[in-house]
Amino acid sequence: MRVCAFLILALLSACGETATSDILRVLVWPIPVPSFDGPPEDRSARARWDDGSARPPQGPAVALTMGSRRAVARLVSVQGERRTWRSSGGVVVVTEGARIVATSGLYDVLATTRFEGPDPLDNPRALLTREGRARRIVDLMGSDREPARMRFGLILDCTLQAREEGGALLVDEECEGAASFANRFFANPETGAVFRAEQWVGDRVAMLEIEFLNPSAN
Repeated sequence: MRVCAFLILALLSACGETATSDILRVLVWPIPVPSFDGPPEDRSARARWDDGSARPPQGPAVALTMGSRRAVARLVSVQGERRTWRSSGGVVVVTEGARIVATSGLYDVLATTRFEGPDPLDNPRALLTREGRARRIVDLMGSDREPARMRFGLILDCTLQAREEGGALLVDEECEGAASFANRFFANPETGAVFRAEQWVGDRVAMLEIEFLNPSAN
């Protein structure tokens, strides 16, 4: 061991300043580390999202879009109004009606959603004539489950309004509090069934669009 150290010091002393720094760099960091220039959510999404081109499975399914990524998720469990959807790449969303209340497989995870009182989105048609208000509490964490990235009990105060647009019932939801964002829900104007939505699922990921691929999916 002493011989090795002596040989290294002798080699450094025989080299110029530039050569010395090069040798030190090789000794300390011999393996290059690839750089990543994209936003944080891309790092996780690159491995977990498919291209969404696969044919939907038989039975209820949803299409998920986040930025340029797409995936098709099939229904894997039902507990009352709560449904869990999973894509082949491991992206998971949990819905209650049309609302996403939990996620998995993203850079940031929406762990839980709790409402204080009823969710006005349960009756989109009623929002045509009156404004709806809702307070919900969410828990967020990183996909690595590091304690430093866990945020619990975040309060969101939201206002919902509906209008008819382009043959659909469009519900706008504006939320303030621990986060500020705007969700949009597109529903059948006759039945009030939501067939597509763009929803916030965390501060460090893009808006998540969910499309229900058959009438019975939500």
